[in-house]
Amino acid sequence: MDNQGGITVQRALELPGLRSGLPEVVAGADRLHRTVRWVHAGEVPNIASLLKGGELLLTTGLGLGTRPAEQRAFVRRLADRGIAALVVELGPRFARLPATIVETARAAGLPLVQLHREVPFVAVTEEIHTEIVNGHYALQRQAEEVHRQCTEALLGGGGVPQVLRILSDFAANPVFLETADGQLLYAAGTESAPADPLQVWDGLRGQRAARESGPPSGTVLVDVPGGGPGTGSVRARLVLLAVSGPLSPVHRMAAERAAGLLAVVLMQARQEEELAARGRGDFLTDLAEGRITAEDAPAQARVLGFKPGDGPLLPVVMRLAPELSPSGNWALLARAVLEELSAVGVPALLGVRPVEGRVPLLLGLRSESERTAVADRVAAALRAGVERAGLERAGAHPPIVVVGVAGSWAAASAGLRHAAETATAAQGLSDLPWYDARRLDIDLLLWRLRDHPDLAAFVDRAIGPLRDHDATSRPPLLPTLQTYLAHAGRKAETARELHLNRQTLYNRLARISELLGTDLDDPQTVLALSLALRARRHTP
Repeated sequence: MDNQGGITVQRALELPGLRSGLPEVVAGADRLHRTVRWVHAGEVPNIASLLKGGELLLTTGLGLGTRPAEQRAFVRRLADRGIAALVVELGPRFARLPATIVETARAAGLPLVQLHREVPFVAVTEEIHTEIVNGHYALQRQAEEVHRQCTEALLGGGGVPQVLRILSDFAANPVFLETADGQLLYAAGTESAPADPLQVWDGLRGQRAARESGPPSGTVLVDVPGGGPGTGSVRARLVLLAVSGPLSPVHRMAAERAAGLLAVVLMQARQEEELAARGRGDFLTDLAEGRITAEDAPAQARVLGFKPGDGPLLPVVMRLAPELSPSGNWALLARAVLEELSAVGVPALLGVRPVEGRVPLLLGLRSESERTAVADRVAAALRAGVERAGLERAGAHPPIVVVGVAGSWAAASAGLRHAAETATAAQGLSDLPWYDARRLDIDLLLWRLRDHPDLAAFVDRAIGPLRDHDATSRPPLLPTLQTYLAHAGRKAETARELHLNRQTLYNRLARISELLGTDLDDPQTVLALSLALRARRHTP
């Protein structure tokens, strides 16, 4: 079987039916790799008109004619029709094939085989057809396996990039997803393929511009449908390019199945804006998780429209509380935030990650010194975008904005990952416009320990008596302790923030010390209480 859904001429000759006829290849021995798509037996002179190409023709030679001119014309018509091979059974018509037939087949590049023994053509046809059908079934199974892997990737929380990577690995060639008008959305290459998929895409774009036509031959194009059933609209297009090796029908079969899955993903996205925002979010996540190297990132970011200067890159992540989820309309949020960011005046690459409820972005700074000022403006723009998208709700936790460390592309990778994790760990903190990721490392460490029973036990030992008190008595004392520690034990500032007179504050602090059996002036006690107050957000 070959990977195009048939068997080769060589394979057909090796099957018992033809092998019993003692086949002798007299022309086209270098072309036995041709694909046999079907088998036909016939004895009429005009048999070529009945064929479509790719057939293996069985004959006793009765239709070849008796004159050399007739024989040459017969063979040429078969070669022009594109049959896979001509097999002639020797016997009453020919004891050996005439030189005219052999020479014409050799000149036309047509494999020519003579059989020295009689074989039942019906049995040969059935045998080869069974082999071809089994081959098609094997290809179907290969394509279905790719479909299964893609489905599992999507059910596991993956997105379009994972589907494209699976398809690219199967085809051993780069794969692209473009809009219906030819704009690149995603690109995927393989580890075994030396070509950079984005360089390949740039070359393809140049060829299209020069030729004013479609992609080069050997390319597999599969439409990803959009809209409702029967509309015939195209939302996007899968493009497989034959760079590292040829593409075959099994690759098209796999691409067609992947396109069906992508159609569902894109329908869920609903709008091109959300699709593009998801694509940018996937890029930023892949960068954060090391799936894109710092060397490859700038070129891919340029394709996505991000062209920072020579200054440092500032990673920022906004995380929405679950109750603020846009319920599928992430396009509206992305558009609103981008419009707000346009006033900030720095290059920005913004994406969305609906599964995690995150909005990651990279900003191009002119210098490190403007980090704080830009962070202030960006945080305001992000929150304004959330409000414009209609996601502000009474009683809901506000979004958390975390700003990482500015630096190179390599630093941006680690910075995005750190900011994303910290934004998760920061849920439930008091509402600041934005948080410096470096100042939340303790919260991140405690969040990572959230499922460890020792953390819950520590919190219970440190502040359990206060939690028990606040559950049954008034006024609650935990807020007093938290404010007191936030002001580093400065009683005057604590009293002002809590709107208490000093004596009332002193009485509450004394009651806290009594319940906990500790001295609030002891540094080790203060450290333990501070950690426990932070850790309680992550424990039952």
